Amino acid sequence: MRHVIALDVGGTSMKAALMAENGALLLQERRPTPAAAGPDRVVAALVDFAVHLRDHGEREYGRPAVAIGVGVPGFVDEATGTALYAANIGWRDVPLRTLLTDRLGGIPVAVGHDMRTGGLAEARLGAGRGLDRFLFVALGTGISAAIGIDGRFEAGAHGAAGELGHVVVRRGGRACNCGQSGCLETVASASAVARAWAEAGGDPGATAADAAEAVRRGDPRATAVWDDAIAALADGLAIGVHLLDPRALVLGGGLAESGDLLFAPLAGALDARLTHHPHHPALLPAALGDTAGCLGAALLAWDLLPG
Repeated sequence: MRHVIALDVGGTSMKAALMAENGALLLQERRPTPAAAGPDRVVAALVDFAVHLRDHGEREYGRPAVAIGVGVPGFVDEATGTALYAANIGWRDVPLRTLLTDRLGGIPVAVGHDMRTGGLAEARLGAGRGLDRFLFVALGTGISAAIGIDGRFEAGAHGAAGELGHVVVRRGGRACNCGQSGCLETVASASAVARAWAEAGGDPGATAADAAEAVRRGDPRATAVWDDAIAALADGLAIGVHLLDPRALVLGGGLAESGDLLFAPLAGALDARLTHHPHHPALLPAALGDTAGCLGAALLAWDLLPG
């Protein structure tokens, strides 16, 4: 059976799949990302995982994969297949396409930014289907975005488009690991909400989901944390809307899983900031969850092939 390999590399885990030509997922696996062991070990683990998937496909379906797609964090040169920089796993100028081509017998290799691969999946299979222009935003450990335009995703001149999380929305605010202070992701990411609620509620193990539950219970401390995050997120998204004029904003990641607790007040806050804009974009929940990156990597792989 003709199939491709898909890999989605994150700071804590690597998700993988084999996808058939009809879109069926033949296999799904997950392995930890050995980030603490150093960048070379992460590269070795990724390549070994790809070889394992190639061997499984050949054994189970009678032939090896015809291509592989890989989504990686940080900055990516998609033309050369090079992972330029990823702080959370220590990568710098890693020639992934070359490494994977050498180990997998010369099959085509696509390397993309993980947000753009996730956006591609949402565009073709999820909440973005039928939309000519949308902004896909993940509210997870950090915040990043993918800019969808007529079925493609804008990478920018240096592979760095979509870094919405590092737009400063609270000048002089909390220090960010990028070196600035008051970045959007220091206030409105799932990890930022978890941290703020842990500080306000006195539970060092608190999560963003715990904060959401406390808001539902009417806890005023949690409500203050939640409202601050929504105000900051509306500030950041308004910048994106004014710059890009998307038809919709598709929100995914851990914070978006809170549903109407996030979407209802965020819609009102965003409308209040778009007084000059002629059309307010639809605000949509992502449909594919944490499988989006892997599905998008598979689509990148199929796109390499004729027909």
